[in-house]
Amino acid sequence: MKNFKRKSYAIVILITVTIFLSFSFKSKFFEVAKQIEIYNTLFKELNMYYVDEINPAELTNKAIKNTLKDLDPYTNFYNEQEVEDARISREGEYGGIGVSVFYTEKGIQVNEIFKGYSADKAGLNSGDIIISVDGQSLKKMEGEQLSMFLKGTPNSSFVAEIERQGKIIKKEIIRDKVIINPVPFAEMINEETGYIVLTRFNDKASYEVKKAFTKLKKAGMKKLVFDLRGNPGGSLLESINISNFFLPKGKTIVATKAKIKKWSNTYKTTKEPLDLEIPVVVLINERSASASEIVSGSLQDYDRAVIMGQRSFGKGLVQRYRELTYGTQLKLTISKYYTPSGRCIQELDYTNRDKNGNVPKFSDKGINEFKTANGRTVYDGGGILPDVLINTSEKTETTEKLLSSRAIFNYSVNYFYENSEIEKEIDFKLKEQDFENFKNYLKSDTTFVTKQEQLFKEAYKASTLKNISNEYNKIQEEIFKNKVEEITKNKDILKVILTEEILNRYYYKEGVFKHNLKNDLVIKEAVSLLNNQDDYSQILSAK
Repeated sequence: MKNFKRKSYAIVILITVTIFLSFSFKSKFFEVAKQIEIYNTLFKELNMYYVDEINPAELTNKAIKNTLKDLDPYTNFYNEQEVEDARISREGEYGGIGVSVFYTEKGIQVNEIFKGYSADKAGLNSGDIIISVDGQSLKKMEGEQLSMFLKGTPNSSFVAEIERQGKIIKKEIIRDKVIINPVPFAEMINEETGYIVLTRFNDKASYEVKKAFTKLKKAGMKKLVFDLRGNPGGSLLESINISNFFLPKGKTIVATKAKIKKWSNTYKTTKEPLDLEIPVVVLINERSASASEIVSGSLQDYDRAVIMGQRSFGKGLVQRYRELTYGTQLKLTISKYYTPSGRCIQELDYTNRDKNGNVPKFSDKGINEFKTANGRTVYDGGGILPDVLINTSEKTETTEKLLSSRAIFNYSVNYFYENSEIEKEIDFKLKEQDFENFKNYLKSDTTFVTKQEQLFKEAYKASTLKNISNEYNKIQEEIFKNKVEEITKNKDILKVILTEEILNRYYYKEGVFKHNLKNDLVIKEAVSLLNNQDDYSQILSAK
């Protein structure tokens, strides 16, 4: 009798829970349907009765973007053109002219020329502004419209009207098949030490890393510097494949934890490695993110490589594309990833913004200790902390503003036209006078405007006082002087960035890598460590 009562009681609880869950599900579904219906009716009313014509696509696009803006910055909606751009980024191939660009009110400004492709053959330079294509003016077009003009079927051609240093020139350009090699540079530093740069984790990443590794092995490589600095990440699968090159088959590389059970997975190496013995130093910095952190985190957790540089970006979120109607897509965050030791290295807690919209750091609540295979202590709480930290000056707010502007790019273009020749890429060094010239150049650059400058200009415009221009100029000079003082605190960082931008104008990205191979201080530090195997082994041993 007691058993019967227990069973009856259990059935009642089960039925109650089922009803509750069913009601909860239906309630959520009803709320979603309700909100969609509200938007649909509002949209129809606007379209029918608003006094002026509205653009339905533009209105919907803004509404969607606004819906997503309070989530994390990686959850995005892509219209049909943006879907194509995302595909190109993943696959690393497209029909185009071989440039990276800015979109401006005047048209398409060339940022970087890729060596050997159409733009290079046609004689385009960084800084050129394409203002018309086949007679079609590009003035004041949206970015998604502009992106369509340069891409197209390989061997198709167009006539571009180009503004260069105040002059207008015309050029016929024939499109190429552009292939973005994620390993743009792989050479020997010395007789025993190889150097491989991986700039992105597109679908060709592991293939190109393996090809570069094999080439350097044949050249006598016995030690490796693997450079992931500035690599923003990409394919999760490619990061696992690359980790597998240096780790045994069957090792856990990364685990993902999601709200949907089927998206919570543990990913392991599935192939035989390329090399389990070669000493490796992996270089990272604050712009190494996502897949870069999976590789560096797994190699650190298994004590397979020494990680050197600055703390990485701290993107421990995984995205997946979901097909929507009419060729559009949603890229949304579905899970967080964890390194083999159990670390989630996500830096920012987007779920718990404060009332002002500021995003806290997970490390604000404290950090946790984890152990590597050899028993070394590593930490979570934001990014991969290198085993060997290379210190630089701490960036000021003003320097961050400078780096987000186009001022350094603009100066490098100006430098290119003022200096017809410079030293060979390996020998080039930015002189003190060059840095002084850069600071003076900032007086005329309109892209680098601090908050203080903006507020002062607005206050001056709104002022009813007359005859204060002299005082205005004096205060403006003081503000500029303060701005220059703030960026000069990061002279060490800025000189490196200026050097690379200038070299890129003369010798393409290849010239930048050749220069860095002989002059980069972090690469020199990595080579020095690899030359001292006792120190290298000591770092990877439990303390």
